[in-house]
Amino acid sequence: MVLSLFRRAAPPVAPRAAPEPATLCVAHGSARYEVAVKRSARARRLTLRVSSATGAVVLTIPERTALSAAERFARDHSGWIAARLARVPGRVAFADGAIVPLRGTPHRIVATGGRRGPARAGLDAAGEPAILVPGDADLVGKRVAEFLAREARADLAASVARHTGVLGIPARRLTLRDTTSRWGSCSSRGHLSFSWRLILAPPFVLDYLAAHEVAHLKEMNHSARFWRLTERLCPHTAEAEAWLKRHGAGLHRYG
Repeated sequence: MVLSLFRRAAPPVAPRAAPEPATLCVAHGSARYEVAVKRSARARRLTLRVSSATGAVVLTIPERTALSAAERFARDHSGWIAARLARVPGRVAFADGAIVPLRGTPHRIVATGGRRGPARAGLDAAGEPAILVPGDADLVGKRVAEFLAREARADLAASVARHTGVLGIPARRLTLRDTTSRWGSCSSRGHLSFSWRLILAPPFVLDYLAAHEVAHLKEMNHSARFWRLTERLCPHTAEAEAWLKRHGAGLHRYG
């Protein structure tokens, strides 16, 4: 048996393909739009989607479709993108003077200056509903966001406690998030999660979402039994669903 003193030459390694860009830039007239690129093994055709909540533009590409073909598709539909984005409500920053709904009622953000402290609901100089924000002007946005999250947690905790009391099934945890795909969720472990933006909607809408997720503690589905239970907990289910369908996307324009 003879041992070779030389290693066999390794086969040549094929050069790695350059990673695809995460976004594309599409022009329409003088405007430029950023389009997120998403490959999907389940997609059968090229699709474009514009989120009515955030204005995000997403191009979904089938696994075997060339990126160059997807780029042409996006460019060919630049007018469609522009038209859909024109219908997305403008953003409203949490800044002094901005109007923000609180429990469905418009409130003006008022930077009061003076000593630091938490934001609170009150009245402005004209006696109109306001969110009063003391302290540094550059912290107004942060303090308004914290105030809205506190109010959302308090209202949701109260609604959840009321509905779980009816069912006799406790919720193990309540968390707040800022998602665009759903207003609430319920895990198999009894953990409830909600969008803090529900505090911007009328109270009956927040209460409906609390009832909806609490009902999932007993019925982890959307069967007829689930909807009967939800409507028993919350008689204004249909009204709340209709409100969310008409106005829900608009809640994402704030902050």
